[in-house]
Amino acid sequence: MLQQAAITVMLPVKSLERARAFYEKCLGFEPGERHADGKYVYMAAGACLALFPKEEGTRAEHTAVSFKVDDIAAAIRELQSRGVAFADYDYPGLQTVDHVCVLGAEKAAWFEDTEGNCLCLHEDIER
Repeated sequence: MLQQAAITVMLPVKSLERARAFYEKCLGFEPGERHADGKYVYMAAGACLALFPKEEGTRAEHTAVSFKVDDIAAAIRELQSRGVAFADYDYPGLQTVDHVCVLGAEKAAWFEDTEGNCLCLHEDIER
């Protein structure tokens, strides 16, 4: 039943204007629409990404959204040129090289938005 339902990812933001500037200028989202309940919604390949004001925000210690890309290295370069800073890790079982970690059948790279939400790029590795 739910596999046919449209998906909306909800991300809390302390500053809607600051977050909108990041999602539009740095990540390249087309301006979306503001809803009556205060959230701001973007369309992304058939899914919705909604930023909703939350004064205290939240800080999840996990990836809130992951964007599948065809070429992770090119996507990282493009986002860095727009001011996005990527995280680097050196933990047992989780190490990045040039911001990229290989996790089984995919490559991944992480960054945060202006509100502290953890975002990810991932690319499937051809087998």
